[in-house]
Amino acid sequence: MFDGIDAIVLARAQFAFTMSFHIVFPAFSIGLASYLAVLEALWLWTKREVFIDLFNYWLKIFAVAFGMGVVSGIVMSYQFGTNWAVFSDKTGPVLGPLMAYEVLTAFFLEAGFLGVMLFGLERVGHRLHFVATLMVAIGTLISAFWILSANSWMQTPAGYATNANGQFIAADWLKLIFNPSFPYRLVHMVLAAYLTTALVVGAVGAWHLLKNSRREGPRVMFSMAMWMAALVAPIQILAGDQHGLNTLEHQPVKVMAMEGHFQSHNDGAPLILFGWPDQAAGEVKFALEIPKASSLILKHSLDAPLKGLDTVSRADWPNVPVVFWSFRIMVGIGFLMLGLGLLSLFTRWRRTLYKSKLLHRYALAMGPAGFIAVLAGWITTEAGRQPYTIYGLLRTADSASPLAAPAVASSLIAFVIVYFIVFGMGVYYILRLMSVPPHQDEKGPGDTVPERAAGITPVVAVAGKGSRK
Repeated sequence: MFDGIDAIVLARAQFAFTMSFHIVFPAFSIGLASYLAVLEALWLWTKREVFIDLFNYWLKIFAVAFGMGVVSGIVMSYQFGTNWAVFSDKTGPVLGPLMAYEVLTAFFLEAGFLGVMLFGLERVGHRLHFVATLMVAIGTLISAFWILSANSWMQTPAGYATNANGQFIAADWLKLIFNPSFPYRLVHMVLAAYLTTALVVGAVGAWHLLKNSRREGPRVMFSMAMWMAALVAPIQILAGDQHGLNTLEHQPVKVMAMEGHFQSHNDGAPLILFGWPDQAAGEVKFALEIPKASSLILKHSLDAPLKGLDTVSRADWPNVPVVFWSFRIMVGIGFLMLGLGLLSLFTRWRRTLYKSKLLHRYALAMGPAGFIAVLAGWITTEAGRQPYTIYGLLRTADSASPLAAPAVASSLIAFVIVYFIVFGMGVYYILRLMSVPPHQDEKGPGDTVPERAAGITPVVAVAGKGSRK
């Protein structure tokens, strides 16, 4: 049945499918862990009960999302061993230690303090509990550090050598870890995680404000989310621009695909807003463009020359339509985030932040936008690196295990079925938790889940809750 399909295409499809499920959970967990630390800090500082109510509300959601992130991440290492054994052998001396550092630092830190964070508010003391929350938040950021360092090395390899077996080994660990694209990608991804979480929090707040604009919990969470959108969205656009300039320097073919530049331009390249990239013909059909604007953005000069894909062998082209459109989806959502932040500032100035139905509907519609932007950015990064797994050094076709197509297809089908069942149920449960507004004396995971009235089964029931005051 699958004999006519390339096994490498199936292996790539399997990795893309499982990675697409996985990446949204860490992105949400990174931002939500920091948000929880801010909420608990504000509670300890101001003694306002609304902050600890919101903390307990979002802590239950964090617990589910964090668990799904851990489970979905385990599958990634499985695929390295089965579908990408050659890649694992060639890069193991480099990527293996980086992954081990992530486990020894971030995972141990998160695992050591997660139980205290989830169940210890009334058992270890409030200040010690805050330390645990802060350690989990720091752990998620350290995890992002190591994972992005490893992935950035695959994009812009540095500080390496090769041994007699053709394996990549570390020649300079500092240059390897802090490779040329790593700082830009780390900042861009962490800001994306914070914006993703802010949009989810803002959407939940907007949902409950549309029903009742006088509830204190939704007001506070919505206001905090809108501050994040207003302040971080413009910073993210700037960070993305700097990341793009770094990519132009180290991965120019990727930028050519992102911009849709099949032809070189010697006297200023246009910015193609929209069009239909025809890879076979080597042109963007029906292009809507701004003359010389691409040179202005990338080179800060209207007449600066830019090379096109006509200077590169077709064997080294990525899938231009995929990279072209995923990049535009990411950028488009970024400007929608900026618009949401600006509108929130306007309504805040007009003192209608909690009354503006337009703003609330806008925020509600933008709830999933952060996840879509993260996925689009990941597709741009990874598809733009093709046809290499290690940019310029190891081709994807030379990285795969010698497996037959039916073997890869069977595991892909199994993943699709299991993922949609397991993670579909998890997402449904999170949405049910979000559908109920936070209220006074909100219970945390270590107490009882108050959403019984909404038909939700308690995940933990522990009797004997003490006073929080």
